[in-house]
Amino acid sequence: MSTTTQYQFVIRGGRPLVGEVEISGAKNAVVAILPAVILADEPCIIENVPNISDVEISLRILTELGAKVERLAADKYRIDATGIRSACVPYESARKMRASYYFMGALLGRFGHSRVSMPGGCPLGDRPIDQHIKAFRKLGAVCKVDRGMVDITSDGLKGNQIFFDVVTVGATMNAILAAVKAEGLTVIENAAKEPHIVDLASFLNSMGADIMGAGTDTIKIRGVKYLRGTSYAVIPDQIEAGTYMVAAAATGGNVLVKNVIPKHLESIISVMEKIGVKIEQFDDSVRVSVDGPLVKTSIKTRPHPGFPTDMQPQVSTLLCLADGTSMIKEGVSEQRFQYVEELRRMGADIQVDGKVAVIEGTGSLTGAPVKACDLRAGAALMIAGLAASGVTTIEDIYHIERGYSEMEQKLRALGAEITKEPVAAVNPVRRQTEQDAV
Repeated sequence: MSTTTQYQFVIRGGRPLVGEVEISGAKNAVVAILPAVILADEPCIIENVPNISDVEISLRILTELGAKVERLAADKYRIDATGIRSACVPYESARKMRASYYFMGALLGRFGHSRVSMPGGCPLGDRPIDQHIKAFRKLGAVCKVDRGMVDITSDGLKGNQIFFDVVTVGATMNAILAAVKAEGLTVIENAAKEPHIVDLASFLNSMGADIMGAGTDTIKIRGVKYLRGTSYAVIPDQIEAGTYMVAAAATGGNVLVKNVIPKHLESIISVMEKIGVKIEQFDDSVRVSVDGPLVKTSIKTRPHPGFPTDMQPQVSTLLCLADGTSMIKEGVSEQRFQYVEELRRMGADIQVDGKVAVIEGTGSLTGAPVKACDLRAGAALMIAGLAASGVTTIEDIYHIERGYSEMEQKLRALGAEITKEPVAAVNPVRRQTEQDAV
């Protein structure tokens, strides 16, 4: 019987990160832009594509559907989706990635029907797609769930008013994808405003779509019949940038974070400066350093332009190293504090009550065997391992590789002592730790 080798990161911490790091294209933008190519009536070229597993899965789905995918460079692809004839995304591929639901809107927009499995991805609690379904129904589609597959059909999509009950990034982007070729005018109200929504709209507009208001809470889309090919570069990843910024601060380093849009980082910069981190802003880069003690603060995550939930675990890790008591209130995602138990293994003093975490800054962390339970939790543990004394091993790193392009190599270039190694069948250190906990 063949088995797939599992890998772990092994980090020997206590070394300040110093140097420059180049930020890759935004995960949360590219996972919608790649399905959006399905709507194009000509081939497209997408640049600044991050080397992450979610991209690999998206490209595999496009190929399975019948698209021709050609890699032109490390971060550049030519995609010809004109030959796609199937509107059914294979179950095995779709279940591995939460963002597979963007194929619903793209296939619906092109064919008038789609069949996609319920999405997979990070286990962050109940993240229903009811608002996505609401948007599709408003445009005239009939939706039903059949044995784990979402079937969506229509006799022709027509523009309509769509009001979301909650601010939702995924449903906003799916509504855009479905409406861009629908007949007439669609108005999306209470829309999410994240930079990746603006990027998706900009990509579609570069093909001839008529989308106005992306980045505000009201988006207007006048349907078009034809979308030409385009060449488009994905925006830099604000969360990847924020993660390296926090890593630099946690290790007492000095890092120039390049290829960023500083305006997208405003809420992250504001919080980090409150903690005592020094940040210099330039046209397309920021320099992060620490020249004094880290101090406590209180944070509440909010939809954009508020502090992003995807940065909460990383900054919580930084606050473990600060002086005083900090409070984090999670205002967006369910079960975002799953990483806390792993940080406690490293000496963190964190108490969680519902959506609120109280962090007693200990000033230091100690290396330990831990597991990544989701993408951003994995990033937090990477930061903790870099800042900790001793050796940290991080298992289940496939979560991290879903959203961070070549993280091991980038950290090593900044001076981190990190390796990627096969996981033994039983990790004796972790097993003993777990037995002691019982």
